[in-house]
Amino acid sequence: MRLLIGALLSLVVAAAIGLGATWLTLTRGVAFGAVTLGAWTAYPRAGSADIDPYARAAVSRGGLLPLGLGDGVAFLARTDDAGRALDGRCDVRVAGTTPQARYFTLTLYRPDGALVANSLGRYGFTSQELVRQSDGSFEIVLAPRARPGNWLPTGGVERYILLLRLYDTPVGIATRAEREAPMPAITAAETCS
Repeated sequence: MRLLIGALLSLVVAAAIGLGATWLTLTRGVAFGAVTLGAWTAYPRAGSADIDPYARAAVSRGGLLPLGLGDGVAFLARTDDAGRALDGRCDVRVAGTTPQARYFTLTLYRPDGALVANSLGRYGFTSQELVRQSDGSFEIVLAPRARPGNWLPTGGVERYILLLRLYDTPVGIATRAEREAPMPAITAAETCS
């Protein structure tokens, strides 16, 4: 009897640890094979047959449709370059250049994956819509109030995430450094904390 109770207790503890670790991995966005460049993080294998089981579960749980390995890569930013969460009540500047790509999109989402509602119905920019400087760099201001130039309304939401999708790009699994793939800088206004 003592052996049976010990075995059942061990089984319950092992199941709790395993299920708890899986739940944490799925809800915190932890997966293997991440490429991090500044504030941007991508999982290039998410759209391939080599996807790890935790990333596969996160894709299934979220109902996501990741880019295929040969199509491109999607970079996600939840914070600015200083590590502060992106706040829709503050002005945030996304500036610089992107890695070589045939086409890219930059889209603003709520943390739950829905588009950020705003009065203009503008949720992002494409590489063909941006007003660029003479050197090819760009600057997008994400703010609750209108700004001249490339402005993306945040609707004043408390938190949001940015998704930069690069299509037909050499950036991928082998990319490990900012010098290999120059990513735009994300800078929040100093008045925000």
